[in-house]
Amino acid sequence: LSNASRPIKQSESAKCRENDVRYIAFLVANDGLSVVVNKGVTWISCITPAELKKIWDRGSTVDSWSQVRQGFPNVPLKLYGPGTDSGTFDFFTEKINGTAKRSRSDYTASEDDNVLVRGVEGDRGAMGYFGFSYYVENKDRLKLLRVNNGSTCVAPSIASVQAGTYKPLSRPLFVYAKRTSFQRAVVRAFIKYMILNERTIARASRYVPLTKAQIRKAKRQYNHAIKTR
Repeated sequence: LSNASRPIKQSESAKCRENDVRYIAFLVANDGLSVVVNKGVTWISCITPAELKKIWDRGSTVDSWSQVRQGFPNVPLKLYGPGTDSGTFDFFTEKINGTAKRSRSDYTASEDDNVLVRGVEGDRGAMGYFGFSYYVENKDRLKLLRVNNGSTCVAPSIASVQAGTYKPLSRPLFVYAKRTSFQRAVVRAFIKYMILNERTIARASRYVPLTKAQIRKAKRQYNHAIKTR
C-alpha cells in the first residue's frame, strides 16, 4: 500500500508494468492546497494563477510585492514551501507552473508543514503553500488567500473543493493498493475499514470527504478486487 497526494505518473506506472505490479488507485479524500501569507499582508485577498506562476516559476526573480501587481507596496516577499520530494510540491508546480517540479529554488523548503507555518507567521511579507488541513489548524496565525478560478475568487473549503470550484488547486488523495495484496485478509479489512469510515477519517484529518459518486466508485473497486484476488 502506498499513500499519494497526486495521481501516479506515467513513468511510475510504466515501472510497475515492467515489474508485473498491478495496482488499484483508491481515492480516499479530497484536498485543496492553501496559499497563505503573513497576517501583515493587508494589500491582497485574492491572487491569480498567473501571479502565482510569476512568483514561483523557475527563474523567477520576484522578491518584492511591488513586482507582483501594480500598486502593491515595496515589501520583501519571502517564500516558504514543501521540499522537492513532496507530492504537494509536485502538484502545485504542475498546476501553477505547467510542469511538475518546475520551480524556483531560492525559497525556504521543508517537508514539515509546521516549519512553513512558523516561517510565514514570523515574516511580515511571507507567502507559503501547503495542504488545507494545515491552514485550518493554524488559521489564527495566518491569512488565507482566495484564488481566482477564471471567473471569481474562491477560498478552499469542503464545499468549494467538492464542487470543483476551487481551481486549479484542488487535488485528490489516494491509497494505491497492489492487487495481489488482496489475497491477505488484513489488507482486505484495512481497505474496507478505510472506505466505510472515510468521512469520519477525512474530517478528523482536516481533509475533505469524498462525494457520494466518489465513494460509490471506491466501493465498486473494492468489491471487484476481492472477487478477482
